[in-house]
Amino acid sequence: MVRIDVVDNHGQFTHLEHRALRDIGVDTTLLDNTVPPEEIDADGLVLSGGPDMDDTGNCAEYFDLDVPVLGICLGMQVMAESLGGQVGTGEYGGYADVTVEVVDGDDPILGSLAPETRVWASHADEVTELPPGFSLAGRSDVCAIEAMSDRARDLYGVQWHPEVAHTEAGTELFENFRHRCE
Repeated sequence: MVRIDVVDNHGQFTHLEHRALRDIGVDTTLLDNTVPPEEIDADGLVLSGGPDMDDTGNCAEYFDLDVPVLGICLGMQVMAESLGGQVGTGEYGGYADVTVEVVDGDDPILGSLAPETRVWASHADEVTELPPGFSLAGRSDVCAIEAMSDRARDLYGVQWHPEVAHTEAGTELFENFRHRCE
């Protein structure tokens, strides 16, 4: 059985990410974001959302573990900033229902989703510049970079929350990520 651990960045939906993985048959554990990288023994990681970019513990060190990583909301922002991209304040702020356009139909995480997918996202902060090696995977009228991928390193990020009921195809997104970890 594939094991995907969820790194807890103290977000309000972290327990739902953990539950969503269990619901699709993944062995999963919630890890505090201060766990040293050498203590992680998983086939993949989900970096959860959270309220504070200054409270992400060791997350920046987890990208060198040579396992697929999915960053959700703050997790995507940590990924971008740690790897040479830019994060800034979003123009639209808080949580909202957003239509994301999947711009890369071959993307391993988003490619199977409908070309336009409704999601639940926060845009208080957002990725404003992709890190080197990443490509744009999704965008919206609210945010130019809703999703990003670095296929060579198996690193993926989404601005939205696939674990909440308001998001279409959230389970499908988690299943696609699970396949990257097998």
